[in-house]
Amino acid sequence: MIERRTVFKAVLATGAAALAAACSGGSNDGTASPQGGSGDNGGKPVAPVAKLTATPAVGAKDASVREPVVVKVAEGKLTEVKLTNEGGDEIKGEIAKDGLSWTSSEPLGYGKTYNYAAKATGTDQRPAELKGSFATISPAKTVRATLNPGDNAEVGVAMPISVKFNGAAPKDRAAVEKALKVKTSKDVEGSWAWMSANQVDWRPKEYWPANTSVEVEANLYGVDLGGGVFVKSDVSTKFKIGRNQVVKINTPDHVMKVYRGGAESASYPCSNGLDSVVDRNTPNGTFIIMSKEPHAVFDNARYGYTNVNKKWACRFSNHGEFIHENQDNAAAIGKTNNSHGCVNLLEADAKAYFDTAMIGDPVEVTGSKLGSPTNSDVKDWFYDWSTWKSLSAAK
Repeated sequence: MIERRTVFKAVLATGAAALAAACSGGSNDGTASPQGGSGDNGGKPVAPVAKLTATPAVGAKDASVREPVVVKVAEGKLTEVKLTNEGGDEIKGEIAKDGLSWTSSEPLGYGKTYNYAAKATGTDQRPAELKGSFATISPAKTVRATLNPGDNAEVGVAMPISVKFNGAAPKDRAAVEKALKVKTSKDVEGSWAWMSANQVDWRPKEYWPANTSVEVEANLYGVDLGGGVFVKSDVSTKFKIGRNQVVKINTPDHVMKVYRGGAESASYPCSNGLDSVVDRNTPNGTFIIMSKEPHAVFDNARYGYTNVNKKWACRFSNHGEFIHENQDNAAAIGKTNNSHGCVNLLEADAKAYFDTAMIGDPVEVTGSKLGSPTNSDVKDWFYDWSTWKSLSAAK
């Protein structure tokens, strides 16, 4: 009996040890499983099911500064996302309502390094995280873009929108045009066209509808102009088209007519460029009023005059043409064309017109032997519509 009891105790001891071994969660080599469990992976560590990814990817070099940073998770929900710059400041962003993504809401800097610290909880209720860094593009050179008309301007119905690049000739013109947006309060058909290597303009097919509100966004920050040249910042503007006023001059008639809303509102006798010398003709073409000066000084060494003071001058071409007062030429005004290309008016008429003129008003000149000057800064209306559209890089 004693011997049997001893054997029975030994069997109980062996069973208890086996039971203890069966309940153990440790691996055979004594390594703890991730997050406290090995699942059915043969005792090996099991990775969380949640998978975090980011754009730009961890380790990326030369990342674009144009696109927002996006962190996504599959098989889980994001719980925290931090994107910090080199100084430890957080970049603004927000986790989507569904918890599946985070998107930054402020631009990144050129040539900077950014660090990820993102966390998520998977569908298996286990945590996962993403850490690492990426670097943005470092331009070889940055240039400034300017936009005209400026904010809150009121301009005439022929005013073009102009974007200029200071010291740069964009190689990827299509990319530039893609970054430019024009919004109008009225339906307006228009197109961009390249006026020079560093200037692109937008104009409507026909004159702007009167009283149109216009917004322009030049989202050029981060656009590669070619050769490692990038734009320093975005630019934008909001302006308004004013009333419809058009000047029409048929040079042989010696009359300048002003039309408001399509109806003739004023008619002034004038003297235009000397008919007998083509180089002195007032050139044909549709121009715009570019500037207004109550007092202007005229110099032209070629024709032997300097420091000539005239009043109520409205420039309509950088070729040298103005509409201005020339009371000294009163005998010819309304009778003979004898100027050096400008439109001469009597002083009272020049003042009356000056007071109604607006930057961007069209000036239509016909009847001259001299064609449109190709060296004028503003030549947008020299082109017919099909030719204008052909100057766009967007195909």
